Amino acid sequence: MSRAPRVLRFLAATSIVLASAATIRADEKASKPAAKTHGINPADMDTSVSACQDFNLYGNGGWLKANPIPADQSEWGSFEILDVQNRENLHKVLEKVSQASNAAGSDDQKVGDFYFTCMDEAAVEARGAAPLKPQFVAIENIQTQADLQAEIARLQLIGVDAVFNFGSDQDRKNASEVIAGAYQGGLGLPDRDYYTKTDDESKKIRDQYLAHVTKMFTLLGDPAARAAENAKAVLAFETRLAEASMTRVERRDPEKTYHRMSVSEASELTPNFSWTAYLKQIDSPPVVAINVAEPKFFEALSKELVATPLPVWKTYLCWHLIHTAAPSLSKKFVDENFDFYGKTLQGTPENEVRWKRCVSATDQALGFALGKAYVRDYFPPEAKARADAMVKNLIAALRADLAQLPWMGETTRKAALAKLDAFDPKIGYPDKWRDYSALTIDRGPYVLNVQRATDFENRRDLRKIGKPVDRTEWEMSPPTVNAYYNPQKNEIVFPAGILQPPFFDAKADDAVNYGAMGSVIGHEMTHGFDDQGRKFDALGNMHEWWTPDDLKNYEARSKCIEDQYDSYVYEGQHTNGKLVLGEATADLGGLAIAYRAYQMSRQGQPPVAPIDGLTDDQRLFLAWTRVWAANIRPELAKLLLNTNPHPLAQFRAIGPQSTLPEFAKAFGCKPGDPMVRKDQCQIW
Repeated sequence: MSRAPRVLRFLAATSIVLASAATIRADEKASKPAAKTHGINPADMDTSVSACQDFNLYGNGGWLKANPIPADQSEWGSFEILDVQNRENLHKVLEKVSQASNAAGSDDQKVGDFYFTCMDEAAVEARGAAPLKPQFVAIENIQTQADLQAEIARLQLIGVDAVFNFGSDQDRKNASEVIAGAYQGGLGLPDRDYYTKTDDESKKIRDQYLAHVTKMFTLLGDPAARAAENAKAVLAFETRLAEASMTRVERRDPEKTYHRMSVSEASELTPNFSWTAYLKQIDSPPVVAINVAEPKFFEALSKELVATPLPVWKTYLCWHLIHTAAPSLSKKFVDENFDFYGKTLQGTPENEVRWKRCVSATDQALGFALGKAYVRDYFPPEAKARADAMVKNLIAALRADLAQLPWMGETTRKAALAKLDAFDPKIGYPDKWRDYSALTIDRGPYVLNVQRATDFENRRDLRKIGKPVDRTEWEMSPPTVNAYYNPQKNEIVFPAGILQPPFFDAKADDAVNYGAMGSVIGHEMTHGFDDQGRKFDALGNMHEWWTPDDLKNYEARSKCIEDQYDSYVYEGQHTNGKLVLGEATADLGGLAIAYRAYQMSRQGQPPVAPIDGLTDDQRLFLAWTRVWAANIRPELAKLLLNTNPHPLAQFRAIGPQSTLPEFAKAFGCKPGDPMVRKDQCQIW
């Protein structure tokens, strides 16, 4: 029910990632990470390619050839390899704890039993979808509008994406207050555009989705003809929801998704939906206000409640129940779910082996309980200390940059420096661990453990409504290979999972660490001052703190970045410069700030001798590009181009450098070379 803050990932980046690196079919050995090296490994490069022609192939060409995509992956790069490594470490923890005699109610008991029930494939197979029977019966027993709305509320609590999303929401204009938030949702395809686009590929995906929904209904026991009719009803209903939904580009503007209303005002917006009854059904604390993020969507929902017959509503809810539960059920459901969402949409030939899926599921359900053991065993205090020091150096470099930016006036500059001084960096793991004492996990049906864990998390989120904002809370568990900036808390967060090679290596030289992890840190920091960050002040309150002239100057410069990324093409499909503008701008800012922070750290010291024939400046820029080494399947690349606010990895590997004079100087690139853009985009 809740929503995550802005994330760095580079999502499959994931988070949800090249001229395209080839998609190569992997053999069994390719799924294992290569032997560790420290810093830049010359074998990863392809020096037959000029650095000034294609820096991605120059820096990553050897790695791309040597690292085909494993059959159970849709992308294979730094993030995926580190994620595999982390899961192997977590696997060791979970195998041990799941076989131990743990105290009832302890975190170890819950983590161990959750993992055990996931790994007990025989029990999962024997049960099939039977554990869901009471829930299907409840849907079938819907007789009235009140019944329907009550069932929507119940399903949402256990993680079913029934029509819309609801949870706590830090008020954007009063950052100390937690109110409720309601957001559009309810779709089975990745984005509303999949329902509305009329090109041949979109039509083909809709046909494949229709076949998938049909198959899932047949697996539940529906006759073929009825299953096909039910699938058509689902697609038609979801299409109406999609047509009422905002686009991803529209939703990038936080002002367009802020509509604070009282409960009575929300009720006026949706006369056929009772917010009072809904809040009671989800056991919400008293609600003073709701941010109805997309009012037109909720107006349309209200109309659908009376215009759409109850049998269609029942079919829709049954679909989303089985869709949500499928990965936790028997093999036939798992395989059909993967066939569409893994093979069709992402091009992945094979599903991951069971233990990998169970480790990921346990981390998702009990990440902060599992994270304690991870931090203890795999994140030493000295790693945290060195990362802390790097963050301080990056903040100092950004402060120096803000103090002299030519496009920023003095009034805005003063507010920007105050915001930077209020930054809250969080490194490795939280100071306060999450309390799971209210969560019941046992060795019964695995799918019910998943639902109880989701219900626990949703109720924990709802309990925040009406309370002061908890600025110590983390949105990502410690093993996560990711990072984020949250403008409403003015915080930058770097979990322990990402503070490892190739991002951060205690045994590598400083230039490499600044080029990789320093750029990631800088990326997140500059989000506080981009086209979205400028709308939130030092305390996290949403208001415009830039002068009109500064905004005009910034937008003129950011248009250069938008045009740059519009020009990047993957298999005939252009990157959407407006969609990726924030992340592309942060990539440029992060790399520029990291370079300056490194130079500041070298003041008063003798020059650094080249390593493997590479200067320290060259190694810094190569480290950034090395982070983005990735082979990707075309299906996933196209999915990300449609839905992800981050550019594809191959474009992140070359985009920032091509506008930095320091890069051209380091590699002797000349005007007219592909890696020296005619329009040098300069913001930071």
